[in-house]
Amino acid sequence: TMAGLSISVASTDGLAAYAEFCRSALFGPAQSAAWVQNWATETRPDLLVATLSAEGKPVFSLALEVACKGPFRIARFMGGRHANGNFVAADPNWLAKADIPALRSVLAAIAKARPDIDLVALERLLPDLDGVANPLASLEHFSSPNLSLAVDLAGGFDALLSRASGKRKRKKHRSQIRKFEAVGSYRRIGARTPDEVGRLLDAFFEMKELRFRKMGIANVFGDAQVRGFFRALFMQALAEDRPSFVLHGLEVAGKLRAITGSSRSGKRLICEFGAIAEDDLGHASPGDFLFFDNIQEACETGFEVYDFSVGDEPYKRLWCDIETRHFEVLVPLTVKGRMLALTLRQGARLKAFVKNSPTIWKLTKVLRRKAAGQAAPAEEDS
Repeated sequence: TMAGLSISVASTDGLAAYAEFCRSALFGPAQSAAWVQNWATETRPDLLVATLSAEGKPVFSLALEVACKGPFRIARFMGGRHANGNFVAADPNWLAKADIPALRSVLAAIAKARPDIDLVALERLLPDLDGVANPLASLEHFSSPNLSLAVDLAGGFDALLSRASGKRKRKKHRSQIRKFEAVGSYRRIGARTPDEVGRLLDAFFEMKELRFRKMGIANVFGDAQVRGFFRALFMQALAEDRPSFVLHGLEVAGKLRAITGSSRSGKRLICEFGAIAEDDLGHASPGDFLFFDNIQEACETGFEVYDFSVGDEPYKRLWCDIETRHFEVLVPLTVKGRMLALTLRQGARLKAFVKNSPTIWKLTKVLRRKAAGQAAPAEEDS
């Protein structure tokens, strides 16, 4: 140990201390105690909590799950690819003067405690959290292949609309209301009871199931444990004064047509996921309508940024004026891990090349849909 510093690597027994640390720490939504504990309970992963302490007080704590990928064992953030915009739980005072050798020692301690782990893969890392730099950027890293898009809410909703072709947006919103009212009454629902959480999530899972099948992509929300995790996460949030995870739905004529699941993180409201029903009202863009209302509410409740999270889509471009490149830190702990890190890095380069070349990316999507009929589905975002 360095002067006054100590490192511990625990398993499930480290979760209570992790939750306690989070009460005063800064962290990304997928590193929150609620996310980590519900993921641990619902999916029962092989997990580890590596904590750096200074003068006996935790200052940096890494909660990871160990997943097998072929012959490799990879330690990654809990939630796998559901974990986006990641920022490891850390003490705000310590972050101001983050100690890089100490971070390397945490990784060395993981290697020592768990010689079976080949690679620590910290993906989709936030460059900064509300202006506080991510200490992991001082380790060797590279850009994530997928952009993350967000909207600056400065000056409130009217000011935002004046920057983002607002006349057209308001006109479209009014015309959508007319289309909805032609079918029946419409309302935006914020899930406030366990029943509403259940109803909105069931509708969301069903929408995703159909959408992924159509696109020829593996359904990342298909697994029963993953569904159990999201149910537990949003249910538990209901008990908080200001829930850190919230669900919204647009209901027209008694049927849910669009759903979003969001996290509240400091100055940002983050859309973690969304889906639309592909039905008779699809032409009226219920998803765009719900985003309009969600963004307006984010302005009214004092958020500074509405974050669409990872992935570049045309519907996000209608609003966004902030582009963020998340970054990835791959730390091989074995020779086998070094090979895997190299492969993953080249894969990310190829992915970035494909995504940044519109023609190739279009072609990739077309081929995927064509294959949807015959082949095993691909994974989303890959």
